[in-house]
Amino acid sequence: MSWRVIPFINTLTPISIATSVFPVTLTRTGTFLSRQVSRGCRILHFPEVRKPFITKMCSTFTVEERGRLNSFDYRIYFRNEHGPISPFHDIPHRAVGKDSNIFNMVVEVPRWTNAKMEIATTEPLNPIKQDIKKEKLRYVANCFPHHGYIWNYGAIPQTWENPNAIDPATKCKGDNDPIDVCEIGGKIHRRGAVIQVKVLGLFGLIDEGETDWKILAVDITDPLADKLKDIEDVEKLMPGYLRATVEWFRIYKIPDGKPENQFAFNGEPKNAAYALKVIEETHKYWLSLSNREISQNGGLAVERVTDTHSPFAISIADAATIVNNNPPTGDPLAVDPYVNKWHYVTVNAVTP
Repeated sequence: MSWRVIPFINTLTPISIATSVFPVTLTRTGTFLSRQVSRGCRILHFPEVRKPFITKMCSTFTVEERGRLNSFDYRIYFRNEHGPISPFHDIPHRAVGKDSNIFNMVVEVPRWTNAKMEIATTEPLNPIKQDIKKEKLRYVANCFPHHGYIWNYGAIPQTWENPNAIDPATKCKGDNDPIDVCEIGGKIHRRGAVIQVKVLGLFGLIDEGETDWKILAVDITDPLADKLKDIEDVEKLMPGYLRATVEWFRIYKIPDGKPENQFAFNGEPKNAAYALKVIEETHKYWLSLSNREISQNGGLAVERVTDTHSPFAISIADAATIVNNNPPTGDPLAVDPYVNKWHYVTVNAVTP
């Protein structure tokens, strides 16, 4: 078995790791370990510095790439120690006890990147793939001075924004997706990483007439995590970040010819207690979906592996077949350099 270290982002302090299985030196923050396996795929292992009770839980999650990055067929599949799983349905939404504000987050888009990657809710096993609009891969525009996504962006598993229910606060139905998370810590996380985050609050985005909650959270291993306890601490310790978040979501679709997005609560963030209530509500909707108590006509793929009693359970062998039916991984395709161009957008002043 041979391992190689693949650089992912800028060089920072070297980290040395030695285990009973293999020794390895990570020379860059944001690297991952890769070994070549059958059928031309690559299994990516994410060694992380974690608190002890978290390390044991997350050491079993890995991801497997299929297809070629920057192409229509690129996919990232998730695995536990037994085989392929769904990040939407098989990874628990809570990282610890039911009364905790610590949740699992699946990272779809690393900070500063433009490719709009997302959990494919309509595909079996729900891999991460790049969104497609008008037969083109989707990249978010750089609306000056913001470059790409300004947080690590992803979702909380086992949640679902119900498109059949009108939220009393937003007066809009859900967007048929897992609830979104903006992780505001200092580290750039890898696409496909499963991290544990502390919930701090949320914004109520109204995106093309649908409720699209945006949870604000911080990686529990971040140096600021102990000081960030609620939404007001974000403005104290990271002044301007909340304002930038509102502006980003308001304008990011304007270069594509769409109107600016709107917000519930006049663009003001809600605190951690409110966010926890919304997360639990979306988890209950997911439970109802999983128990066939709610019908869904949005074409969601609800197969899962770990809950063998679910009416949507599939075998490990069937899950492996789904993954193996995808093309092998290959070299990334080139990206149009104009993905990096600046767009200058003027809107009314925003608060907070």
